[in-house]
Amino acid sequence: MLTSAVTAWTPQAPAAPPSADTGEDVDGALVRAAGRGDATAFEAIYRRHNTRVHGVILRLVGGHAGRAEDLTQEAFVRCWQALPGYRFESAFTTWLHRLAVNTALMELRARRSRPQASDDEDALDMLGTPDSAGHGTALTMDLERAVATLPPRARAVLVLHDVEGWKHEEIAAELGMAVGSSKAQLHRARGLLRTRLGGSHDA
Repeated sequence: MLTSAVTAWTPQAPAAPPSADTGEDVDGALVRAAGRGDATAFEAIYRRHNTRVHGVILRLVGGHAGRAEDLTQEAFVRCWQALPGYRFESAFTTWLHRLAVNTALMELRARRSRPQASDDEDALDMLGTPDSAGHGTALTMDLERAVATLPPRARAVLVLHDVEGWKHEEIAAELGMAVGSSKAQLHRARGLLRTRLGGSHDA
């Protein structure tokens, strides 16, 4: 079932830390120091969060590892530039994650004028590569690869809605489409995934 597959594919939140001096408390101290220009504190922020930032960007750009790495670096550059203005109105992890998603979406919008064939080639390249984490079940790997073959906007809507938990109104605003179009793209993406995953797991 596609729903259970997406649930298994969705990154789970880490277990609660044993000490109150970890998690958001550590982030808060690091963010304040980095916002004052402390590069060492920012390096610590990068080490704490780069894996998750890279993961969401990788999915949004269709599993293209080189592009995801470049965009991850760009996201952290934007983070460093924006930290002096960060006001702790939301959790830092939420703020950083949104920044990372927006960095990837900027790339997708820029690519809209390029020929569709280039996206198809990227997707086909992914079919012969292992999943980005280097582990996981066969179903998870198949799902990662199937998502990578989706058309860019359908893929973006699927990842943002089913994995990141965005509402259609938010997706429509970010991608410059009508809410109805976002819903249609999600329906399209799920249908394509059912077809591709069904073909991979015929009983």
